[in-house]
Amino acid sequence: MSDRPDESLRWIEIPIALPPLGQTDVFAVGELELLLCNAEGTPYVVRDECPHVKASMKGGLIRGTILECPLHGGLMDLRDGSPRGLPIRRPGTCFPVRAEGDRWHVGLPD
Repeated sequence: MSDRPDESLRWIEIPIALPPLGQTDVFAVGELELLLCNAEGTPYVVRDECPHVKASMKGGLIRGTILECPLHGGLMDLRDGSPRGLPIRRPGTCFPVRAEGDRWHVGLPD
């Protein structure tokens, strides 16, 4: 086991620009649909799937680091996927993001 958790990740360049403040945009890596979120200037990447009903989270409102599902209004913390408001009860899937030069990269499990 590695002492550095990011060594087990493969870092992929995010192929889209960071959306405007408080907005989201979808991109895919293979079969994986991901959502790039701009929370007060900080990029977060989560699986584009509401933990409640597996609907797309694109277009959800962002307040601070909380993403509101556009379908039923459930709340999820972008930092760790934790549920912050019903009907979301299970955590969402979050992926680390880092800057490399002037581009953003997302860390995906190998």
